[in-house]
Formats: sequence, structure tokens, C-alpha cells
Amino acid sequence: PDVIIEAQFDDNDAEHGQDHLQDMLTDDIKKLSLDTGEKGKAAGVIGVHRAKQDDGPKVSDPRLLPDEFLQRTAKVVYILEKKHSRAATGFIKLLADRNSELFKRCAMFSPVDHRVPRVYVPLADCPPDFVTKPEAYSQMLFICRIVDWKEDSNFASGQLCKSLGQAGEIEPESEGILTEYGVDFSDFSPEVLECLPQNLPWVISPGELAKRRDLR
Repeated sequence: PDVIIEAQFDDNDAEHGQDHLQDMLTDDIKKLSLDTGEKGKAAGVIGVHRAKQDDGPKVSDPRLLPDEFLQRTAKVVYILEKKHSRAATGFIKLLADRNSELFKRCAMFSPVDHRVPRVYVPLADCPPDFVTKPEAYSQMLFICRIVDWKEDSNFASGQLCKSLGQAGEIEPESEGILTEYGVDFSDFSPEVLECLPQNLPWVISPGELAKRRDLR
């Protein structure tokens, strides 16, 4: 609205009833009926009226205001440590603008985690028939790894690592979560397996039970 009317309502208004309040608002609206040329003046008048009612400090220089009246702002200048794995699970789809040069080179990767930006991925990383049959991959989960994000772009740049499988199935969803958090879920090497007891079935000896706390 061009004009905002603020009215105070107290117990006296309640005694007079709703009709009194409605009549009061009607009178205020009539007083503030303005044509287009006077709206600027009205905004200035209302601004002055609000300023008079404001109990805050009257300081022309914002640097002189107390800290409680200031909103602190900052900007990121450097990333000390990359905590995120830069890997994300999501879906690929064609770009909306089919006539652009970018459409011929890239597809759009949409992460499941909305905290991760959308990513341009090369069409060379996508399945061969993705451009002709994009609907066949609408429910297919992919792993994408972000490699760059330019300051003047709304979207990051990345590479498709692999296809996980159909969304909603346990194994693809689990593998995607483990990859995003950088958990190594590959098979144990022979060197690690050799550290395990070879004589099966293996049981814990009474001596080990005696000196350990049983948390089973």
C-alpha cells in the first residue's frame, strides 16, 4: 500500500465498541485521501511523524550509534580449510535455454542437499543418450564433485563421477551419503584382513575378558 495507517487501540476504544473504531479509521482515511502528486509529500509527513515517535538515539552519523543499534556485517575473504568433500548426490537435467551455447556443452546438476549449489557439468560426463532421452534419467542418482565456483556465476562447475542407481533404493542412497561425507567404504585390503584371527570360529579368551570392559 502507498499509505499505511497506524491507529492506537486502548481500553477506551473497547468501551465504545467496534463501530467507534471503524468510524475513527474512516475519518483517518478521508484525511489521507491524496492524489498521485501529493503521495510524495504524504510519505515525508508520515516519515517525520514516525521519527518523532521513535525513542531511539537521534544521531546523524551511524558510527556514533551504540553497538546494540548496529547490524554487524562481514564478507568471506579466504577459505582456510575445505571441510566439505565437494561431492554431492543429485540429478541431472538439460538446461532450459536450448538455443544457448552453454546448452550444447553442459547439463545442470541439482543436488539433493539444497545447501549445495547447482552445478554445471560437461555433457561429455553424462550418459551418451542423455540429450535425446533426458526423461530416462530423471530419477537416476549421480555423484558430482565441485571443482570450481567463479565469483560472477550463480552456479558452480563440476564433474560427474558416477551413476549410483535409482533414487529411493537403499544401496544408491547409502552410497551417496557416504561419498558426500568422505567416508571410505571400499573393501578392506589383504593386509588389513591378515590382522584378523585366521582360526575360525574365533572367541574372546577369558584373559581378554578379565582385563576389558564388556560393552556388548
